[in-house]
Amino acid sequence: MANCVQCGRRLPGLSFGKKLCQWCVQNEAAKRGEDSPIQRVEPVPWKRSQSSSMAVTQAIFGINVAVFVAMSLAVGVTLFGDPAWQELSVRLGANYGPYTLSGQWWRLLASVFIHGGLLHIAFNMWCLWNLGRLAESVYGHWTFAVVYLITGLSESLMSVAWHFPIPVPSVGASGAIFGIAGALIASFYLGEFSMPRAAMTGMLRSVATFVAYNLFFGAVMAGTDNAAHVGGLLMGLLLGALIAKVAPEHDDFLRRIAVLLVGTVLVAGGGMWLQRSRSYMLHGQNGVGLLGRGKTDEGIAELQKSVRLRPDFAPAHAALARAYISKHDFENAASEMRRVIALNPRSEDAYYRLGLIYLEQKLPAKAQDTFAQLLKIDPNSADGHAGLADALSDQHRNLEALEEYKRVAALDSGYQGVYYNLGVTQARLMRYDDAIASLLKQRQTADDGDNENLLAEVYEAKGLKSEAAEARRKAVQFQAAH
Repeated sequence: MANCVQCGRRLPGLSFGKKLCQWCVQNEAAKRGEDSPIQRVEPVPWKRSQSSSMAVTQAIFGINVAVFVAMSLAVGVTLFGDPAWQELSVRLGANYGPYTLSGQWWRLLASVFIHGGLLHIAFNMWCLWNLGRLAESVYGHWTFAVVYLITGLSESLMSVAWHFPIPVPSVGASGAIFGIAGALIASFYLGEFSMPRAAMTGMLRSVATFVAYNLFFGAVMAGTDNAAHVGGLLMGLLLGALIAKVAPEHDDFLRRIAVLLVGTVLVAGGGMWLQRSRSYMLHGQNGVGLLGRGKTDEGIAELQKSVRLRPDFAPAHAALARAYISKHDFENAASEMRRVIALNPRSEDAYYRLGLIYLEQKLPAKAQDTFAQLLKIDPNSADGHAGLADALSDQHRNLEALEEYKRVAALDSGYQGVYYNLGVTQARLMRYDDAIASLLKQRQTADDGDNENLLAEVYEAKGLKSEAAEARRKAVQFQAAH
C-alpha cells in the first residue's frame, strides 16, 4: 500500500497513480483559499506547539528537587535510602496502604514528589526532563499538567491495590512519568499530526522502547514498584487515546476538560472501590496491632468494623475471639470461634481454641465433642488428645483421661505439662508409683512449684517422708523465686 509523499499517511487501497492523500489535497486547496462542497477543506491536524517553553516540566522538576533537598538537610543525602530516610518518607507522605486507606488520601499525590535516594531522583528527573518537554509541546501546558497529576494518582492507587495486604511504602515520580510515556504512545499511534508520518513513527518507537526497557528492569530489579509503573502507564494510554481521538486541538477546552474528567472520575472510583474492597482487611490489621500493644478495647472496636464490612473474614473473627478471651468474655469468644469454624470447617486451631473456651466455661462435655472433631481432622494431633484428656478429666473420667495423656506423651514427649497431668491423673487413681515416675519426668523437663507440691503429696501417701520433705523444700524455693 502506497504512502503520501508529503505527509507519510497511508493511501487508501487501489490508489493507483496517486501521490498525495486526501488531506494534503484539501490542505493545498485551503492554502489557495478554495473551499467547495465538492472539495471540503478539513481542519488542520494536530500540531505540536512551536513554543520552546516547558514551564510545567520545569515546575514539576523543581518541586521534586526541592523536596529531595529538604529531606537531605533533615537526615543527610543517601544513594538508595537508609532507614532514617525511609522513616522520614513515610512521615512526609509516602504511599503506605494502611495510612492511605485509613483516610490519608493526600498520600496518593504527595508520594509522587518524594524519592528514595539520590540515584532514584536522578534517573526519574532525567526521564521527566526529556519526556516532559516532548509531552508539554504535544499537549500544551495545562493539559500536560493535569495528565501528569492524574497518572500520578493512578500509579499510587495501583501500588496500594497490588501490595495489599502486605503494605510496602511507595514513593517516586516514575509512575507519572510512565503515564506521560503511555499518553504519548497512544497519541502518536492514533493521532493525526501535521508532521511527516516517518517522524511520528520514530518518536513512537523511541517512547515505546523506553517503556518496555524500564518495565523489564523494573520486573527483575528488587525494590522497584512496577505496579506503580503499570498503573501510570495504563491511565496514560487511556488519556492519550481519548485526547487523540476526541480532543486533539489545543483550544478545544470543553472536550479536553471532558476527557480529563473521565480520568479523574476513574481515579476517584478506583479509590472508592479500593477502600470498600480492602478496608475490612485494614481494620483487621489495625485491630491486631492494637491488641499487640495492649489496647484491647480499641482493638476489638477495629476488629468489629472489619467483620461488619466483611462478615466472612475469618482471621478477624479469630482475633476477636482471642481478644474476648483476654477479657474473660468467654461467651463472645465462643461465638466468634464458632463463626471461624463455620467459615473454615477444617481449621484445627479453631477447634482447639473453642475446646479450651468451653473448658473455661466449665462445659467439659461440649469441649469433649469439640476436641473429638479436631481429632477427626488429625488423629495424631497432640493438642487434640491433650484437650480431650482435660475434658475427660473435668468429668472425672480418669481412666479415659489417663489413656489420652499417654497418647500425648507418645506423640510429643516434650508437650508442655504432659507428665504433670499424667501424675495428677495417676494420683487420683491411687497409682502412686506411676504418679511418682511421671512427676519425676516432669521435674527433668520443666519443673515448677505445682509439680513439687504434688510430688510431695504422693510421697507422703507412700510414706516416704524424707522425699516428701525434699519436694516441699523445692516447692518453697520455686515460690520464693517468683
